Amino acid sequence: MRAGVALGSNLGDSLANLKAARSAIATIPGVLPPIKSSAIYETEAVGCEPGAPAFLNAAIEFGFDGDPLQLFDELRRIEVALGRPSEHQRNVSRPIDIDLLYCGNTVIDTATLTLPHPRVGGRRFVLQPLADVAPNLVLPGQNKSVRELLASAPQSARVVRSELEWEIP
Repeated sequence: MRAGVALGSNLGDSLANLKAARSAIATIPGVLPPIKSSAIYETEAVGCEPGAPAFLNAAIEFGFDGDPLQLFDELRRIEVALGRPSEHQRNVSRPIDIDLLYCGNTVIDTATLTLPHPRVGGRRFVLQPLADVAPNLVLPGQNKSVRELLASAPQSARVVRSELEWEIP
């Protein structure tokens, strides 16, 4: 199955944080190539503390042969290893944010994990990079593709393709 992950950072060297997260994800047991990477987008810090710096956001998609809950746990471990506290406030600046968006057609709704991610359809800063790697994907419970969701997403925040690039592994 294919899995999709959103990456974001607005503290420290954000580009290095995104690269480190992508590299670490590639080493998770069960992650299989090809690993597709979006462009990097600079986005406003929506809902964060006043004066928060802009985010760099990206998305990656990869094959995955394993349990989505184990993948989610591994992604949390990577966040902690890259400087995000395991217990953190919601919507504050952070060195890394890793969200599991989907894992094949898996639907999960627990206190720990909801798949597909419940807010992916209304977040331009997630949809824009996701459209780079999976534009025709229709998530479980949706009737529109990622490209169509992006076209109808609210223009509430600035999302601009960055000049920054990350080398493709």
